[in-house]
Amino acid sequence: TSMTSLVHAHSFATGLAPARRARVATRASSTPPPEADRPRATRRAVFRAAFAATLSSLLVPQARALDAEAGALTFASLTTPGAGPSRVIADLASSITPGAEVYFGNGCFWGRQHEFVQTERLVLGRTDDEVSSVVGYAGGVRTPQSGKEDDKVCYYYGAPGTVYERLGHGEVVRTVLSDKSPERAASDLSAFAKTYFANFKKVVGFGMQRLDPQDSGAGYRNMIGLPGGINSPFMAIIAEENTNQMKLKQGAGNAANEKPKEDDVFNAVWIYDTDKLPFHAAEMYHQFHDGLGYKFPEEYTVELKKNAMRRGLVVNTGCPEMRETRFAEFESI
Repeated sequence: TSMTSLVHAHSFATGLAPARRARVATRASSTPPPEADRPRATRRAVFRAAFAATLSSLLVPQARALDAEAGALTFASLTTPGAGPSRVIADLASSITPGAEVYFGNGCFWGRQHEFVQTERLVLGRTDDEVSSVVGYAGGVRTPQSGKEDDKVCYYYGAPGTVYERLGHGEVVRTVLSDKSPERAASDLSAFAKTYFANFKKVVGFGMQRLDPQDSGAGYRNMIGLPGGINSPFMAIIAEENTNQMKLKQGAGNAANEKPKEDDVFNAVWIYDTDKLPFHAAEMYHQFHDGLGYKFPEEYTVELKKNAMRRGLVVNTGCPEMRETRFAEFESI
C-alpha cells in the first residue's frame, strides 16, 4: 500500500488530513493572483514531484503491481500501426452512439473544465448555448451502505457520508458528444481526448505526469469514463490520442469508506464504464470556476456560468455551497 493510501485510510476515521484541510481552505478562501502571476512549474519542481511519485510507487506490493500491469492496455494493443485519427473515426463510426456522455479526470477539475469548454468553442465550433462541459465526481462504487445521505455526492464541506473521496470518487469533467451523427460524435471524442492527453508532461525516465501533481490521492486520479468502459468502441479513439502510450487500465471503481484499490497512479489512466460508474454533478460553486491560483475571464466565470444555469446545465445539487462574494448573483437565477 502506498503512503498516500495509508493517509487516506486513516482520514476516513479521523476526518480530513491536515494537509488536505489546508488545501480545501485555500481553494475556498484565497484570491487567485492575476494571470501574469500564475505560478510556473520549474524543472526542479517537476523532478521533485516525479521523485515523490516514484518513491510512493516503490511501496506498492509486487502482487498488486503485477495485477495492475496485467490490466493495462497500451496504444499498440488497440490500434492498427499507421492508422491516423481520421481512419479510426471512419472505421468506428457505425458502432458509436451519438449524444453519449463521457468524463475525464486528472487532478483539480477547475482548470480542466476551462480547457474542455474551450475545446467545445474553438475546436468543435459550439456556441455558448451548446457548451456541455461541467465538473463533478465519478469512479466510486455505490452500495446501499454508501447511500445514507440521500445519495448526495459532495465536496469536502459536505456531511461526512457525502464527501466524494470517501465515497470512492475522483474529480472529473463530464462532456457530451454530438448527437448529429456517429461521425460527429467520434470526431468530438477525438478532440476531447487530444485535450485530455495534452494535460500531461513527460518526465524523462519516469513517463507521463499530470500538470498539477500537488493535488495527490485517489480523489485526483487519472480516469476516463466511456459507455462500455474498456470494451467500448470509443476505446480505439482514446488509444489513438494516447500518443505518449500511457497505460490504460480497466477500472472497477473504489468502494466507499475503504482504502482505494485504484489510486493516483503515475503514467496510467483508469478506464471506467459510465453505465456502472456514472457521473455526479458538483456544486454550483465549482462550475466555471477560476483555476487553482490563476484567473479566467469573467465572460467564462460569470457570464457563461449564468448561461449554463439558465439552461439547466448547472443546477443545485442539494450539497452545501461556498457562498463567495458574488454567489448571490447566481442564486437569483
